[in-house]
Amino acid sequence: MDLGLRDRVYVLTGASRGLGFATAEALVRDGARVVVSGRTADTVDAAVAALGEDHAAGITGDLGDPGTGPRLVAAAQERFGRLDGALISVGGPPRGTATGTGEDAWVAAFHTIFLGTVRLARLVAETIGSVPAGGDAAIGVVLSTSVRVPLGGLAISNGLRPGLAGFAKDLATELGPRGIRVVSLLPGRLLTDRNLELLGSPAAQAEAAAVIPLRRLGDPAEFGRVAAFLLSPAASYLTGVAVPVDGGVISAF
Repeated sequence: MDLGLRDRVYVLTGASRGLGFATAEALVRDGARVVVSGRTADTVDAAVAALGEDHAAGITGDLGDPGTGPRLVAAAQERFGRLDGALISVGGPPRGTATGTGEDAWVAAFHTIFLGTVRLARLVAETIGSVPAGGDAAIGVVLSTSVRVPLGGLAISNGLRPGLAGFAKDLATELGPRGIRVVSLLPGRLLTDRNLELLGSPAAQAEAAAVIPLRRLGDPAEFGRVAAFLLSPAASYLTGVAVPVDGGVISAF
């Protein structure tokens, strides 16, 4: 299936590894070009090398820094001459309960996870402007199954992610007339460094897999293929949706 990605350009945050990198791989494999960002120069350089320097550029930065978004957009335009969308993903917040998490941790997470996402989504939409009839642009926001079902010990995620899902839905309605689609992705238990840290031992991984209908943890590449499709013109009539990539663990329709 031709996703229509050839020569399209996307910026991806949190994409030097994990789900963002898996999405960048899927996009590049189908002919797109990407600008990936991460917090450390070594991992960003390694990601660009793996993706191929003809198809990828890298920016080191934190989404909580207001200057990161403009640098990403500028890199896309200067290096590849256009911008067709973005995948916005940030690292997971620290573990903690609703009453046991200090205010400083809430504020720091709000600036990075919530405000950083809002800021970049708005900037990408402003940069793209309006898409001519028959064209297609898309913004994907990587959230969590905590949008639908709170996760134990992850109070910040439970608090901020549903709010971002609401923002993404509202943004989809606003940007639809301009030809820009907005989708949310809800990853479940995928074998990222973050989930391996949360789950810890092989026994804990097996326990987590046992409650997933597919009876296994997912591979980041399985997420990347879904995200690439949702960003692509092949999904041109999908907007305002929140798509679980969770092996069926969310039981609601």
